[in-house]
Parts: sequence; C-alpha cells; structure tokens
Amino acid sequence: MFIATIDEQDATGEIAEIYAAEARTLGFVMEGTKCWTALPQVAPLVEHLLHAARSNFSLGLVNWRLITLVAAKQIPSTYCSHVYAKLLIQDLDSKEKVRAIQHDFRTAGLAAKTVAMLVYAEQIARDASLVTERDIDLLRHHGFSDREIADIAFCASYRCFMSRFFDAVGAMPESTWLDPDPEFRAAMTVGKPA
Repeated sequence: MFIATIDEQDATGEIAEIYAAEARTLGFVMEGTKCWTALPQVAPLVEHLLHAARSNFSLGLVNWRLITLVAAKQIPSTYCSHVYAKLLIQDLDSKEKVRAIQHDFRTAGLAAKTVAMLVYAEQIARDASLVTERDIDLLRHHGFSDREIADIAFCASYRCFMSRFFDAVGAMPESTWLDPDPEFRAAMTVGKPA
C-alpha cells in the first residue's frame, strides 16, 4: 500500500466493526477494505454502499461476480480479477470455465442472455459514453427489466470506481486470492503485477 491506513489494532467505531466483520468472514481484512480508511469519513459509506448494492442485486451473486470479472479485465484491475476469479471458481466449480470467461466470455459457452449482460458491462468499463439506447433495447430484447439493466450498469460502474482507487493507492491482492497455477495467475494479472 502506498498510503497510510488504519491498522486493525488502531481501528475504532464503524471501521473496527467493518474490520471485525470481514475478519470473521474471510479470516483477514483485505487491503481493498483497509485502503478506504485513509479517508475514514468515507470508508463506512463505501462499505455500506457495496453491501447494500450486492445484497439487493436483482440478478444474483454469480452474475455480480461475472460482471465484476469482465469489468476488472477492462479497467484493468489485477486485484479484482484475482479476487473474483477465485470466488467464481467456487461458484462454477471449474477453473477452466472461469479462465474461458475471462479470456473471452463470448465463446465460453454462456447463455445468450448472460453474454448480452457482459457485453454491456464490458462497454461500461471500457467507455460508457459509447453506450446507446440501442444497447438498452438489445438488453430488453434478451428479457432484462430496466431495474436489472440499472443493476448491471451500477455493478460495472462501481467496480471501475473501486478498482481505480485500489490501484491509485497501491492495494494489492493477498496471497489467499492468488491461484497456485502460474498460467492461471498470469491470465488474471491484467494490470499491475501481482
């Protein structure tokens, strides 16, 4: 990490609660969580927004993770690529499937509706100014409601915000997230070296 953050033993109030909850869940506190404590007035807001958005995401946790993986590649965010690849391996029970999705989700055997969702998320992460009403109509044609389209847009946009801050302050993926397979690890290292 390039900047000073609040250490776990020095955390108080809401930040201590955030750290404790993450340590209970993961067994450690991620650098991606700690880095926000350089702005202690913002850290709880970021954390609460993430949890509120993810827990109310209309398309389910696996789609949240798929969108995040695709967006992370475009940003490019090594941190988020490794974290979400590891989570998706558990979800999909296949490292090969996750690698295929990260390489090119269009040819990874996903349903046409899922591919349409990821095409939209990818464009948001690349350059959202190029999204047109035609893109939205195509999503509707695939059966997405406006609420679901807004959720996809939020998830991809939020990942850009989070990942760019992580890189800007030097947060790096913990060894827990790094796959032992060097080829897989290299594929998920899309930005800064891990």
